Formats: sequence, structure tokens, C-alpha cells
Amino acid sequence: MLLRMMGSACRIKYKFLESPLGRIEISGCEAGVHEINLLKKMVPRPDHDSREAPFSGKGLKSPEEMPPALDECSAWLAAYFYAPETLEALPLPAFHHPLFQQDSFRRRVLWKLMTAVKLGDTISYQQLGALVGKSGAARAVGGAMRDNPVPIIVPCHRVICSSGKIGNYSGGVDVKEWLLSHEKHLKGKWAA
Repeated sequence: MLLRMMGSACRIKYKFLESPLGRIEISGCEAGVHEINLLKKMVPRPDHDSREAPFSGKGLKSPEEMPPALDECSAWLAAYFYAPETLEALPLPAFHHPLFQQDSFRRRVLWKLMTAVKLGDTISYQQLGALVGKSGAARAVGGAMRDNPVPIIVPCHRVICSSGKIGNYSGGVDVKEWLLSHEKHLKGKWAA
């Protein structure tokens, strides 16, 4: 599939992975990852141990080699679900979605979220807006979360309401709850 991105054509490739949350699709080109999508969403059990089933890492068979960014993305996701202690040693994949190609409020919000809010922590929409210099922009921050093309890596699930309520999530509230629980469990293990 060809997709025109910022004046040049991208040859889009796909990698499909099985995870505790169901099937994940990673799409991208030689320049980087375009999107991460949860395809076959399952309602994760609250007591589900992410190490119960191995992360397959297998994509659909393709005669062509995968772009390095797709392999890096799948390795990062595998580590997130099954070996989070190795995450810091892994490179982040390059992103090549139009949202990341030009300066905008949404891009600044997503980058700030990815760099400032660590695994196991949460931040409110209002606090995140303040971190990028727009404290009154909670609704716009919510829009940036909704438009996030690479969830989990850019952890929009860590953004909650100022009241402490969990808020919405493009993958569904049950998935957001599972991700937060997964991270809380991991943070607790590291603190012990």
C-alpha cells in the first residue's frame, strides 16, 4: 500500500502481534512507525498475568523484509508486556505519522507525555496541559490523546481526569484499566 506523507510516498507494511490485550497491528514504512492499533480487543481479566502466554512476535508472512522501525516497535511492545525491566535498554522506534512530522500542540503534548510520565505513574489532562504551557487546555489534551497514533508507546492510558476518574481511552476503558493495573503491579515489584 502506498500512502503519501509530507510530500513523499510511503510503502506501508504491517506487522501483527498477539498480546494479552488481543491482536495488535503495527503499520509503518522505512522512515518509521505510522500507527499501532488494537485489532481484536479482548476484555482482559483483572487477574491476568501478562507472562501467562508468550508474546508471539510473529507477523503475517511477507516475502519482503520488515522496516527496522516495525521490528523495534514489536520488540518494545514485547518488552512492555513480558520483560518491562528491559524497556529502558531498548530504543524507541522512529515515528513517521504526520502528527509527529510538524510542530503542533498535539505533538508537543504527546512528546511531553512520553518523556515526563513514567511507567506506573499517572497525570491529569490539566497537569499535562500545564507541562506544555497551556494549563487551561484539558479538553485539547484529551483531543491529543484521542488522536494518538501510537498508543502504549506514547502512553495516553496514563492520562486521567483531575477528579481521579479514569477517563476515556480509544482502546476502551477496560483496556485502559488493564494497562494501568499492569503498570501499577510492575512498579510495585520494582519498589519492593
